[in-house]
Amino acid sequence: MCKQYGFFINSQICAGCKTCVMACKDRHDLEVGRNYRRVHEINGGDWIKQGSAWISRVFAYYVSISCNHCANPACVEACPTQAHHRRANGIVEIDPDKCIGCRLCERACPYGAPQYHEKSEKMTKCDFCRHDVEQGRPPACVAACPLRAIAFGEISDLRTKYGDQCEVFPLAPACKTRPNLVLRAHRDAHKANARSARIANPEGP
Repeated sequence: MCKQYGFFINSQICAGCKTCVMACKDRHDLEVGRNYRRVHEINGGDWIKQGSAWISRVFAYYVSISCNHCANPACVEACPTQAHHRRANGIVEIDPDKCIGCRLCERACPYGAPQYHEKSEKMTKCDFCRHDVEQGRPPACVAACPLRAIAFGEISDLRTKYGDQCEVFPLAPACKTRPNLVLRAHRDAHKANARSARIANPEGP
């Protein structure tokens, strides 16, 4: 039986340092504006008055996200040339020889994983640092995280160890694409569902 790789993200300890982002950019030689991994800063909340005092209900947390190598990837379904495909180990890749740069995958993916490369006029994305993993090394983002907030492995092992939560604001409902992702949500993540929340550091396309 083939392995199905996935990521574990511990949002409880992620400090938002973006070391994972920079390690990924360095590993894949990505220019400014093209990021295979991103770190969302989520904040919101308010203050309430109790007697003569004001009580804070403000919250903030970070979510590191990349391609989730979904079991039902929207990018594969949207691709008209079958450039997007799933390998036997579940890693979703793009065949540059088949990609026509139509960007339909970019529109379809709820996680913003496919990234357009202006120079080649083709789509690119996280490939799970496949060549490193095949040689027994971790993906660049996992190796670089100073707080060990990112791990990887067989998704069945990750779910056994950490549970099966895989959605938190601002991520899409997991039922859409069945991401191979496990999250340990920040203690304040539930507040984003109950009150107004926003991505405080939105990134352009």
